[in-house]
Formats: sequence, C-alpha cells, structure tokens
Amino acid sequence: MVPARNTTARLRAGVRAGVVLTGQTAVDQMNPAPVEAVVFDVGRVLFQWDLRHLYAPLIADPAELDWFLANVVTERWHFQHDEGRAVADMLAERQAEFPGHAALIEVWATRFNDSIPGPVPGSFEVVDELHRRGVPLYAITNFGAEFWAGFRPHHPIFDRFRDIVVSGVEKIAKPDPRIYEIAHRRFGHAPAAMLFVDDNPANIEAVRACGWQGHLFTDAETLGADLAARGLIG
Repeated sequence: MVPARNTTARLRAGVRAGVVLTGQTAVDQMNPAPVEAVVFDVGRVLFQWDLRHLYAPLIADPAELDWFLANVVTERWHFQHDEGRAVADMLAERQAEFPGHAALIEVWATRFNDSIPGPVPGSFEVVDELHRRGVPLYAITNFGAEFWAGFRPHHPIFDRFRDIVVSGVEKIAKPDPRIYEIAHRRFGHAPAAMLFVDDNPANIEAVRACGWQGHLFTDAETLGADLAARGLIG
C-alpha cells in the first residue's frame, strides 16, 4: 500500500482551518500538560497487521478462510504469544487440537512476517517529522518475543526510537497497567509528559488511568493534526 503523500502539509492546513479531531480535542482534555515524548504502538499504528493477509493465498475458499481465522489461528489465540507463551508450546497444543490443519498452523510460526503487509499509510512520515524536531520517541507493543526478534531487524524505522517495550519479552501485555509502569521507569519521563498513540480504546483508557496522555489512533492525518495542535510538529 502506498503511504499517503504530503500528509504533514495537510495536517497543518487542517489545524489552521480549525478541523475538529474525532473523539478528542486538539489538546487532551484529560491531561493538558505539555508533551515531552511520544510513545507509539506498532501494530495497526506503524505497521498494518492482518492474519488474513497471511492465509488468503493459502485458503482459496472464502468461507473456509473465514472459519479458519475464527476458530483455528485466531487473533485471540495469537495474543498468547504476545503475553509471553512460547511458539513451540502454542503450536503443539493447537496442532493437537486441529490435526487436520497442522500444516496451516505451522505457517503462522514460520511465515508470521507475511501477516504484516507494510506500513500504515502516513505514519512513517509523522515519525520522521517528530524525529527531525528532536522529540523523544518510544514504543510499547503487544508483540511476541520470538516474532519480534524476526521482525525488528528488517525495519530501520525503529532506529528512531530510543526504547521499545515488547510485551512478549516482559510477559505482560496491554492493557495491563504494569506494562505502562515498566515503560515509565525505562523511558524516564513523567507519565503526564508522555503521549501514547494506540488504536485500541482499551489501551488508551488504561494508559490514561495511569496518568499518561493518550491519542486513539484512526489514521496518520488525524494524529498529525493532534501533534501539530500540541506544538510537536509545525
């Protein structure tokens, strides 16, 4: 997918025109303190993620594909790896439960990166502008440790981030408040001085309860308008 062009210019124009941001004001009403650092989620904020993208080329029948993703390799099941379970343990258990689909289940482990088709349009541009302006960048991601080890080295965008908290490494996943406390200690900024960007409402609700500022991500243009309103990009 081709990233949106000239995203930042459109954001500035939107702010000057008084665009209202869906679901929030220009400055977070729950915590209007100045932002020192921006913390990103990874999946569906920086990178697209969809198990269907992995399995659609392998399961031709749409009804069978829907059934497989709803019952066998599901996002809920995958989340166990995000929480710290080992891939080998998950595979053995699931293949025993669905022996007729053992080979397809194995694909989840061996070709996981194929479920990530590319960047979310416009998000890298926002990251680049924040980085150029010297805004400290961090990330908190629900990502299995083994899959992260096979994904992170291929994407230099992460070189712009000073630290990344990975749920599978910590064995604690969002929205558990403990992962935000780990991030707070490691990132070195007061919670109220950090803006967390995530596409999951439960994660934003949890981080705000921990005293952080939050932006519920819908698209890069809306995020950029919020960041411009906060004075982080111009």
